[in-house]
Amino acid sequence: MEEVMNQFASLQLLNQFWISLFLIIPMVLISRTVVAGTRYSPILIIVIFGLSMGFILVETGVSEPGLPDFPMINLIAATTIIALVVTFFVGGQELRKIFSNKELKMDEMVTPSMEEAVLGTNRTQLVMIIRSFFLLIGLEGLFRVLVGSGLSSLSDVYALIAYIGLVGAVIFIDNKATITNKSLYIRKGLIEMVMIVVVLFIAFHVAMWIEPTVALPQIFFAMLISAAIGAIFYNWSYGPTIKALLFAGIPVVLAGNFMVGGSRISDAFEIDGMNAVLAYGFFGQLFWMFGGIALLIFFAKTNHVRNLAPGMAGALSHSGLTGACTAGDLGNQAAKRAPIMINIPFFGHVFVFSVLAISAEQGSLMLLPAALIVITGVGLTILALRNLGKAKGQDNVEVKALMQFSFGWQLVAVFGGLVLLSMSAMPFDYGGMAQASAISHFGLFAAIQEGMLGAEAAALIPFIFSMPFLVHPVVFFMFGKAMKNDGLMPIRTVYTLAAIGIIGVLTAVFIF
Repeated sequence: MEEVMNQFASLQLLNQFWISLFLIIPMVLISRTVVAGTRYSPILIIVIFGLSMGFILVETGVSEPGLPDFPMINLIAATTIIALVVTFFVGGQELRKIFSNKELKMDEMVTPSMEEAVLGTNRTQLVMIIRSFFLLIGLEGLFRVLVGSGLSSLSDVYALIAYIGLVGAVIFIDNKATITNKSLYIRKGLIEMVMIVVVLFIAFHVAMWIEPTVALPQIFFAMLISAAIGAIFYNWSYGPTIKALLFAGIPVVLAGNFMVGGSRISDAFEIDGMNAVLAYGFFGQLFWMFGGIALLIFFAKTNHVRNLAPGMAGALSHSGLTGACTAGDLGNQAAKRAPIMINIPFFGHVFVFSVLAISAEQGSLMLLPAALIVITGVGLTILALRNLGKAKGQDNVEVKALMQFSFGWQLVAVFGGLVLLSMSAMPFDYGGMAQASAISHFGLFAAIQEGMLGAEAAALIPFIFSMPFLVHPVVFFMFGKAMKNDGLMPIRTVYTLAAIGIIGVLTAVFIF
């Protein structure tokens, strides 16, 4: 009888696959429909729909905070690192091209179908969104089978999830798209899947091996390995795996995270000290984003989305802006530059994660190393602003200056924020969550999700990370307005938002 019940439970969990597909894919498609015909990013709408869906599922009694009844949604929410591995690989390719001073053009094997399948989404884009879903759950399922870790409620069916996900990813190729060599294109996709799993596997074991010395998270090693592979195979033309995850990987991951985060809205507000965390996250989003943009406009005399979007995406490792850039929502130049800018500050994460890991063990921030890192960041930021001001529109000069800015402002934002939060009464783990959400920092989010700041922070981070996305209507409205204005941002509004952010951050730190 017990065996029959276990089999029934496994079948019920398998049904979660289709429920999750039905919940997440329409959310991404609806978001694209809402912004169809405008220059705004669909991630703006995914924020609202995802948080609302998670909140409604709990308020109507369908599930509980954290969505334990929807383990597949939680699985999708935990695949952040997979989407980032692809971004790092592409960034490694672009960095190799920059440092070799060669403009290399890869063979484009696919001409997408422009037939509109859903309002705002053509057939090829629809297939890539669905394929991303299958890839994320398939690759994550296979990885967890290999390392023997993950959610206990799904552990019995990881192999089946991996099989369905990976087979589905291979099958979903747009038959209306023009592919020059279909068999080679499919083989490239299979090779890319293997590469991603190998990167995850090696990064996991390296993190486990080095943990007794310093608890660096898996995401750090995954970044280094995938960027190195990209630099080696800099002329690799993308197969269906990389194409799909570049276009839709981040939106699908965010949709899952926002649903989990939305489910904790009522629950989290009852936790003592959470108001200060949320207030800092909300106003920090305004301060670090528009404060950085204000610096670029005022000192570097640059006010174009081609610089502002990838520059801030890299400087903050900003999940929403990164997704908008890589999906092409903010123009071709931003799409090309964003993976470079995302990679550069991650090389500084050896400081970020090592200092944070040691600080987490002692329960407080290591102030001296943090202060030295902030000073270094300020110096790099000043250098970057000076060089960008001299670029005069030259592509290679702008890119190199933006690389310096991404590195510098990242150090200032992460450690400047943590130093500021150390002056408040906020515990260190809450401060880490607050800072991750204040800059929508993908790396910190993934590390906290892995448990760097403890089990409570790992459980709460989807909600904490989601809530400042309520500011994202402002962020994406500003970038959308800039796209409608030939790429130019409204300057006075930027300064006003930065000033509001400063006031709000100081209030959150010293008054709440």
